[in-house]
Amino acid sequence: MAAIPDWRHVLERDPRILQALRLPWNRYIPERPTPKQLAFLLLPHLEGFYGGAARGGKTSTLLMAALQYVHMPQYRALLLRRTYGQLNMPDSVLTRAHSWLRRTDARWSAQHYRYEFPSGAVLQFGYLQHFNDVYQYDGAQFHFIGFDELTQFLEAQYRFLFSRLSRQKGEPIPLRMRSASNPGGIGHDWVKARFITSKHPDRFFVPARLEDNPYVDQEAYRASLAMLDPVTRKQREEGDWDVTREGAVFRREWFAKFLDQAPTGNRRRVRFWDLAATQPRPGQDPDYTAGTLLSIDDVTNEVAVEDVRRGRYGPSAVQGIILRTAEADGRRVAVRIEQEPGASSKVFIAEIARRLIGYDVQPVLATGPKALRWAPFATHCQKRLVAVVNAPWIVEWLDEILTVPDGRHDDQVDSVAGAFNCLISEYRPRPSVGFLEV
Repeated sequence: MAAIPDWRHVLERDPRILQALRLPWNRYIPERPTPKQLAFLLLPHLEGFYGGAARGGKTSTLLMAALQYVHMPQYRALLLRRTYGQLNMPDSVLTRAHSWLRRTDARWSAQHYRYEFPSGAVLQFGYLQHFNDVYQYDGAQFHFIGFDELTQFLEAQYRFLFSRLSRQKGEPIPLRMRSASNPGGIGHDWVKARFITSKHPDRFFVPARLEDNPYVDQEAYRASLAMLDPVTRKQREEGDWDVTREGAVFRREWFAKFLDQAPTGNRRRVRFWDLAATQPRPGQDPDYTAGTLLSIDDVTNEVAVEDVRRGRYGPSAVQGIILRTAEADGRRVAVRIEQEPGASSKVFIAEIARRLIGYDVQPVLATGPKALRWAPFATHCQKRLVAVVNAPWIVEWLDEILTVPDGRHDDQVDSVAGAFNCLISEYRPRPSVGFLEV
């Protein structure tokens, strides 16, 4: 079958396809597909991407595609989210599958995280938090692999899973790699380049808009989106892939190195805390407490953002968070806490130091404008000397760092810049052999 260059051509070339919308659909799919969804299901390409605005029907579209051939005995499908937690969130693709399939004859296997169908077909669910998680599918064979929120994955993970697309000779089931996502996230650039800006004969893109989804209260959701910053709102409401999250300090292209896990070896480490002690209340958007673990290789000057702890805690809870985090980090990680003006901040940090016996705990006075305190870390990022561990917190971290000083919050930026400044200012290189320190 010849490749079709655009999703609209599916509907234009055969008006009878629209008639299919009024016919009984797959009994495992209770929602009637919209014309765009139907085009996504019928396009014959190896790769397909359904993306754009939030609430554009992406989750249902991806699940429809995964269920498309469950009447075939040999059919094997895999649906992926980035983390286990995301897979089990309300309205996730797995939650949606439960609501669609629980009253059918499909059987849920909690042990294997999959639905098994009377035909013998299998719909498997999984996650790829770390790159090495791809190897759990070594030896597996799937006719369909779907990525929910593709921009949260690394390109290397996406490419590797092509090795798991396979079928027996003569099987009538097509091989399909399908995905859905909003703009933004760590994978925004590679997803945009692969599906939005480039053309490939065996790859297609179907844009999703809020108005394409008849099952959502569009007016109420637009009101919710109005509370977002302009960049996020444009991405979520309009599915805009061109609007960028670039403030006056940091740029997206400076962050291109993402690590599967924290680096090992002889590195200096510090956890810097930017404190806030305000719990959220209706109608308020208070600051966060943020603690960033940063490490540096003193030979290469490469820095790694290893971990970020962030939350809105009451005054009594902040101390417990710092203590438990320090114990988890270990005594080799220095603890630095920003000291605010006033005696209460000094007393608070002194109490932390008293309780963390054997730890290197020091207060750090905040001096000068924030932009000047951010500048050294920004310069290091510009030199491409900063890597970031690809953990679940990375999405919100990038969202914030790419919008300062115009975003709603800068707590994580204060924290990471504070950690970097401590690593640099406290470094005392050993004297070279043959020279005397005077």
